[in-house]
Amino acid sequence: MEPIGILKDGQIYDLQTAEALNIQGDEIKSDDSKESLDILRHSCAHLMAQAIKELYPEAKFFVGPVVKEGFYYDFKVNSKISDDELPTIEKKMKEIADRKLPITRHETTKEEFYEKFKNDELKQAVLKNIKDDVLTIYRQGDFEDLCRGPHLPNTRMIRSFKLTRVAGAYLGGDEKNEMITRIYGIAFFDKQALFDYTRMLEEAKKRDHRKLGTELELFTFNDDVGAGLPMWLPKGARLRSKLEHLLYKAHRIRGYEPVRGPEILKAEMWKISGHYANYKENMYFTTIDDQEYGIKPMNCVGHIQIFKNNLVSYKELPKKLFEYGVVHRHEMSGAMHGLFRVREFTQDDSHIFCTQDQIKQVIFEVLEFVDTLLKVFDFKYEIEVSTKPEKAIGDDIFWEKTTKGIMDA
Repeated sequence: MEPIGILKDGQIYDLQTAEALNIQGDEIKSDDSKESLDILRHSCAHLMAQAIKELYPEAKFFVGPVVKEGFYYDFKVNSKISDDELPTIEKKMKEIADRKLPITRHETTKEEFYEKFKNDELKQAVLKNIKDDVLTIYRQGDFEDLCRGPHLPNTRMIRSFKLTRVAGAYLGGDEKNEMITRIYGIAFFDKQALFDYTRMLEEAKKRDHRKLGTELELFTFNDDVGAGLPMWLPKGARLRSKLEHLLYKAHRIRGYEPVRGPEILKAEMWKISGHYANYKENMYFTTIDDQEYGIKPMNCVGHIQIFKNNLVSYKELPKKLFEYGVVHRHEMSGAMHGLFRVREFTQDDSHIFCTQDQIKQVIFEVLEFVDTLLKVFDFKYEIEVSTKPEKAIGDDIFWEKTTKGIMDA
């Protein structure tokens, strides 16, 4: 297998970039490793864009990154594209791949690129987020796009790919902007790997929770009611009740106390908690008697007020509260997906009030709790530690002590 890139300090470079910047490192070969697939899928995204441009000459392109599920490209055309058009685009992609077009890297200035694409509003939107004065363009045949790479040496190396679905996406992920078209795809060097992946997708479609929810009469959605607002049918409500009863017992035997907070609180509470400044765009607000209120997106503010309702001795800590609280969060229309991303959902939410000295033991207990529950349903899972986000309340010393307690656990 011939090399297609260089890996150095965790960064992937294609051969052209490595040569231009005099970078030396470990060779990346076309072996379906994660690094090789990143290069392949990035090039396949450009191949798809070129095919779209040949089929729809008026097409304008935004960005086409590699993502966990393969790759996608955001673009705009005059006509509506659906999944029915994907085979036609794939056919054109194969034609272009067979031309064995060299994929070449070129440097340009921001001013030159701006002038070249001054009538392309999508390219102008891309430029707004770039601070570099010197930019790189990748070109294959008549197609070119602003890109940092990495890419394959030529289109002939792109052989095993499939376009998976068409979706809508707000320009730049901002729902205030127009919605443009997004096409997802997948690619492998190994033909069998592509076959196995597409078969897995077909099997997954059969078990899609949206399909099963309809067939088993568990839940439904209604455009007249509103997007992202599921309605639970009798069978689904009974299933939920059984799950909640199981979880209720699991909490109680571990010393958690059931509570219930209001679903709407004065805006002043959300200002004190920091949600108003850091999470307002994801919340819904209303005015009652000239007073602003916020519908809760989470239960923590209510639980804190419940905890403060009575004096608690340090000897009584840790204090554990839990609630099946209905919460509302403003999700963008393009982000909603069945029950996975909705605007209203019930949160199995718990809060533990403890001293910093108790953090390690509490973490161990929570991990045991989670592990026991997930094993009941034979779920496989991974755990990630969330540290201080960019938007946060509380001083650095508190965050450092708390984070250390979590990491030590």
